[in-house]
Amino acid sequence: MTGGKLNAAHYGAEHLTDENTPPEPESGAREPELGEAVPRRPLWRRLMPLILLAAAAGLILSQGWHNLISFQQLALNQQALQAWINENLVAALAVYAAIYVVVIALSLPGGAVLTVAGGLLFGWLLGGVVTVLAATLGATAIFLIARSSVGEPLAARAGPWLNKFRAGFQENALSYLLFLRLVPVFPFWVVNLAPALLGVSLRTYVITTALGIIPGTFAFAFAGAGLDSVLAAQREAFQSCQVARDAGDPPCSFRFDPGTLITTELLIAFAALGIVALIPAIVKKLRQQPKA
Repeated sequence: MTGGKLNAAHYGAEHLTDENTPPEPESGAREPELGEAVPRRPLWRRLMPLILLAAAAGLILSQGWHNLISFQQLALNQQALQAWINENLVAALAVYAAIYVVVIALSLPGGAVLTVAGGLLFGWLLGGVVTVLAATLGATAIFLIARSSVGEPLAARAGPWLNKFRAGFQENALSYLLFLRLVPVFPFWVVNLAPALLGVSLRTYVITTALGIIPGTFAFAFAGAGLDSVLAAQREAFQSCQVARDAGDPPCSFRFDPGTLITTELLIAFAALGIVALIPAIVKKLRQQPKA
């Protein structure tokens, strides 16, 4: 008796559900099923983030705001900056990191100056750590924007040669990217954008960026930590020139050559690290060669 009631109740509920459930509309918005092609975004929507970045970079360069990041400005404002940092360390680190992220994401000049400034103002260890984190974040931002704007459409339209090149690069992406990061052959912004066009995974990109920039970052930060007396002497000479300068005299110049921070020994060390990074890729290629 009880089983009959349960069966009847079950039948009634099932019958009620069938009669009262509205049929699924034949047309309209719906989630794509597995295997279906997902509609692609319009071209202008894909390119908009990249266009905004380019517009922001163009505005900064046209207004000359990037010139605020220079060794001259660093030397002239060092004392005021150091006093503010001593009282507001956390805020100063946040501001420094934010500026660094913007400079890298917009591919603006001044990354080396900022790295040296980080070592000078925060010490080589703290300045180096914050710089590595900020540079990695900025590089990752431009990588993601470039990949979604250009990289994915390029992959969809790539010909056989480009697909073969992309596949070969992806096979040893870790070694190749470490080499490009360690050896200063190409500009930093080129190494940021190229992996996005070659289909490198986000994980590989972040790892190689963070690891690859560590030697150069700490080398510049360490150099910056020892520039206090050099910049102080240049600051005093520049200010003395400004005081003694007459109206018809040529403008005073700040004489500091950033090239002195990059020694031949340092470049050799970076090149050696880059070659070490390529060893796994070379070994893999040799093992793939057909045996005689």
